[in-house]
Amino acid sequence: MNYKIRSIRADEWAAAKELRLVALQDPVAHLAFLETYDTALAQPDSFYQERAVGAAEGAEKAQQIIAEGPDGEWVGTVTVLLEEAGTVDWAGFAVERKQGHLVGVFVRPEVRGIGLTEVLFDAALEWAWGRGVERVRLIVHEDNERARRFYGKVGFVPTGVVVPLGGNADERELEMVVERP
Repeated sequence: MNYKIRSIRADEWAAAKELRLVALQDPVAHLAFLETYDTALAQPDSFYQERAVGAAEGAEKAQQIIAEGPDGEWVGTVTVLLEEAGTVDWAGFAVERKQGHLVGVFVRPEVRGIGLTEVLFDAALEWAWGRGVERVRLIVHEDNERARRFYGKVGFVPTGVVVPLGGNADERELEMVVERP
């Protein structure tokens, strides 16, 4: 595999923005992301610049890891957010212990199935374990079967925690975790 797995640099915000916009056009984006393409497209460049700085190589609270192809094209990404014990997460739940939270998982369709997502997850978990987290979690829409199967394959297990999705009581997201080895 001739792909480089690495953290983004702060000055690579435009490439991060471009990959995010591609991800938001994926057929399952409505299940996978809490943001729409139109909302992301309307964000000013300063939004993406700040996001890149906060998740770039050397950042302490988040890390965006990408898969870069031989031609330099970014073909996949995952972001790890650190959540500290005693805080409240994005959904309003109490964070009981220091943990990582994987978000923004995406691999371009033309390179799916060759192991890039597994390698991205390995790098994300390694970064999180290096920050002393006790576990790493993710939240997945209950109808996103493809993602749920993959997460189970790489060791994530459902916790039973259900996160209501926005104002729609009929839609739910499920927490899955992997404990520190």
